[in-house]
Amino acid sequence: MVSSEPNGNGVSSEANWRQNFPQGDLWVFGYGSLIWKPPPHYDQRIPGYINGYVRRFWQVCLTDHRGTPQNPGRVLTVIDREFWETLDDPLSHHETSTTDTATVWGAAYHIPASHANEVREYLDDREIDGYTDHYTPFHPVVGSSSTSTSTSTSTSTSITITSKGAIADSSPISCMVYIGQPTNPQFLRDPTQREQQAVAEVISRSEGASGKNAEYLFMLEKALTGLGFGDAEMHVVDLVRRVKALQREEDVQREEADAQREMERAWRGAE
Repeated sequence: MVSSEPNGNGVSSEANWRQNFPQGDLWVFGYGSLIWKPPPHYDQRIPGYINGYVRRFWQVCLTDHRGTPQNPGRVLTVIDREFWETLDDPLSHHETSTTDTATVWGAAYHIPASHANEVREYLDDREIDGYTDHYTPFHPVVGSSSTSTSTSTSTSTSITITSKGAIADSSPISCMVYIGQPTNPQFLRDPTQREQQAVAEVISRSEGASGKNAEYLFMLEKALTGLGFGDAEMHVVDLVRRVKALQREEDVQREEADAQREMERAWRGAE
């Protein structure tokens, strides 16, 4: 994995991007809100996964999106598995135990060279609160539907895209991914705050400029389900269950409906 050196702003390195994508285009992997709220100007969207990471709601949301300085929320980051194994995680038994990797499901987007730098700057602004850019192989899912073919200039790999947006018979694709590293100020260092119930309680009551924290969680669940990965991650399933148990039934129904509308609006805008 390649990563940018910390630059004080928690954003990406243009030199690193150009080194990883010498043709000037860009592949970016989304494991959180990018799944349901894609970047502008993409011309391909492909479901799949990255290996060697664990997805957790262990990033504090202070000034953007789903929390405030007075009432911080919780948003996603992915954690290098080797480091994660040194942490006390009560859900560790749900992660892959038969291999030395963990799998994080999501979607990758291809941005053509004509818009790549513009989109990188847009993502820097969107992911400003503690995230930095990293580069890691993305593994497309294999589809069995009728296909059409296009070619990624950054990988020189023939990519066969199914009618459902999956791809078949292709090599891993190098992708940029924004990660809140454990060294960033917003990472939850207190083990008690990383407990599932503690995270659920914060999510159930937090709200920011982009909406309620619970809506973010519910949209993640719906987005993973829409990609066919809904039952692949017990961490998310368990957290949804805990948050719903803390809320009134009418609040859950309203926030799930809001999440569905937000996803539909985002995808209409992306078409």
